[in-house]
Amino acid sequence: MNLDFGAEPLFSWYVVLLFISGAAMLILGVINASGLSKGWRAFNVIAGLGFMGYGVYLGFIFQGGTYIVFFKAFILPVMVIVNFFRSSSRRKATPAPQPMAAPAPYPMAGQQPMAAPAPYPMAGQQPMGAPAPYPMAAPQPMGAPAPQPAPAPERTV
Repeated sequence: MNLDFGAEPLFSWYVVLLFISGAAMLILGVINASGLSKGWRAFNVIAGLGFMGYGVYLGFIFQGGTYIVFFKAFILPVMVIVNFFRSSSRRKATPAPQPMAAPAPYPMAGQQPMAAPAPYPMAGQQPMGAPAPYPMAAPQPMGAPAPQPAPAPERTV
């Protein structure tokens, strides 16, 4: 084991922190508690395995010489943990989907679709549900008046 805090404290702390940050990233990637996407979770697992593997290599297999200090090994886990809690709080703050509203009733003549029903019928329109005394004329193009029925002939005696 290469950990000697008396002789090489920087190296020893680097190996310990590298292993801890790798374990944190690995745990955050394995659990699906925050709703991270599969891509982010895969990235966390791969980076965590890389950091832990390098920590194990430096702590147990490394025989001396030069080694590389990755400062990303300390910055990246902090960013991943912040992203984990931010996505977790965002998921909790997202409101549940609302059920669909009932469809609007069929509009009366002259009324816009999806508009609230008029409190009183338009001129020439019977109240809803009342029988019409005569059939309504079809609307005329360009606002022209509807043709009127011919007057009844007068009776002479």
